[in-house]
Amino acid sequence: MNDNSLKFLEKYLNNAAPTGYESEGQKLWMDYLKPYVDEFITDTYGTAVGIINPDADFKVVIEGHADEISWYVNYITDEGLIYVIRNGGSDHQIATSKRVNIHTKKGIVKGVFGWPAIHTRDKSNEQSPKSDNICIDVGCDTKEEVEKLGVHVGCVITYPDEFFILNGDKFVCRGLDNRMGGFMIAEVARMLKENNVVLPFGLYITNSVQEEIGLRGAEMIAQTIKPNVAIVTDVCHDTTTPMIEKKKEGFTKIGAGPVISYAPAVQNKLRELLIDTAEKHNIPFQRLAASRMTGTDTDAFAYSNGGVASALISLPLRYMHTTVEMVHKSDVENVIKLIYNSLLEIKSGEDFSYFK
Repeated sequence: MNDNSLKFLEKYLNNAAPTGYESEGQKLWMDYLKPYVDEFITDTYGTAVGIINPDADFKVVIEGHADEISWYVNYITDEGLIYVIRNGGSDHQIATSKRVNIHTKKGIVKGVFGWPAIHTRDKSNEQSPKSDNICIDVGCDTKEEVEKLGVHVGCVITYPDEFFILNGDKFVCRGLDNRMGGFMIAEVARMLKENNVVLPFGLYITNSVQEEIGLRGAEMIAQTIKPNVAIVTDVCHDTTTPMIEKKKEGFTKIGAGPVISYAPAVQNKLRELLIDTAEKHNIPFQRLAASRMTGTDTDAFAYSNGGVASALISLPLRYMHTTVEMVHKSDVENVIKLIYNSLLEIKSGEDFSYFK
């Protein structure tokens, strides 16, 4: 990473990109990527793809997803309070006392998730925040007053929390899951260009939409690109923080390197190529076992088009789906290095067959 890429990262993260409304962030991403690719394609729902060597028959995807979790306005009371439903895996337990931005045609409307004062709560039967008892206050007394601000059912709601750095090397922001992925694959494209690398295949740098509600953007773009290989990057849990059971979640931590996954959707030979590359270039890495699925866009690519050799490189992250998601700078740099060097090991026409 350099100063320019860090400036882009901050601008990219601070921009809101809720699921279904990723386009403004995609424009920022494409503007940054433009010097490093030959052309772009986009689709109806907003997935953006920068392409190097677009005329090549053999196609390799490197992918992250562009969307962040959010809320929708679901119901406005006569007294002007707003109840919400999730747009992705938004956490009801962190909502109370948070500031919010409600996105309307008139612009941003500020609000807060209110919560009863500790003095007024029944200590013998105290309620916890739930998706059906948290509500937003925008300072209005009536439903009509709320509507005059431009707020209506279906408006999307995001948190305003912005990027900062802790202790010199920990990046903190909402939405690191997974706009860090979009950032890292863009950095791979930059390195390829600056190092004058000529790839023997077409490279499709893919920033998919709508991952947080079921891998939908990857599902769509996989049918458009029809790749031969897909290397996906997303985030996984740092399991060293309190209240996480390592027997269930495994052991991975920030600062210890990229995480390479084992799962049915992960093509074994492609995964071993990643591991061999990491060892060859002294890139630290960790291992993670998934069960039936990875829960990432890897699954969408792997099971598309009759089967696509796919693998997953994850960035360990603390406090997923909160407004203080945290990753380690060295892990970010090492994911970039691992993807970059792995691309140099892939041969055009390689089918990763188990039967030869």
